[in-house]
Amino acid sequence: MATFVLIHGGGDSGWSWHLLEAELRARGHETVAPDLPSDRPSAGLGEYVDAVVEAVGERQDLVIVGHSYGAFTAPLVADRLRADVLVLLAGMIPEPGERPDDWWERTGCIQARDAAGLSAIEDPFESFYHDVPRELAEEAMRRERAEHSRAGGEPWPLTAWPDMPTKFIVCKDDHFFPPEFFRDLARKRLGVTPDEIGGGHCVALSRPQVLAELLVGYLRPSGYRNREE
Repeated sequence: MATFVLIHGGGDSGWSWHLLEAELRARGHETVAPDLPSDRPSAGLGEYVDAVVEAVGERQDLVIVGHSYGAFTAPLVADRLRADVLVLLAGMIPEPGERPDDWWERTGCIQARDAAGLSAIEDPFESFYHDVPRELAEEAMRRERAEHSRAGGEPWPLTAWPDMPTKFIVCKDDHFFPPEFFRDLARKRLGVTPDEIGGGHCVALSRPQVLAELLVGYLRPSGYRNREE
């Protein structure tokens, strides 16, 4: 049994994982999906990490999953807790010293979105939730929280990527981040060929069963070390 630590993206909350949590628990695993303090102006990346670490408590055999903007927090949590596997789901892969606010320009994401015609999509039901059932998408929108923290202006504090198996998942039907952009970024910044899943940016809501199967697959020996071995 593993514990999947699920870190939400910008403007979101732990609720966004609830369907995936049910799938993972049905497969015999534990889950932790805290709310980050992103609506607190005084909170920085350190406070984000503290919130997750407190929620994890003494649990071990950890798989840390960071979605989208949560990719700035997930490696910090994984490094502190000595996680077994780190997974970025359509994640904004940071580099040492890089501020989240600068990531868009430094990675070429803005230009990639423009070239793919995604910058012109203003309706969140199309950019984020196009493949999520409407009622569920409306509930997700209702639960959104504004990003008011100082985290976006802070340099990413690690000097190197955490020394552990790292996986990257591209959402093939993402209408917010171009899939090809992430394929290229994962190779450049992580040196990995990403795995791919059908579905849009919020695949944890649109295809939780398929995502759960992919995540559980990372528990095999090639991607996961059991502390009892």
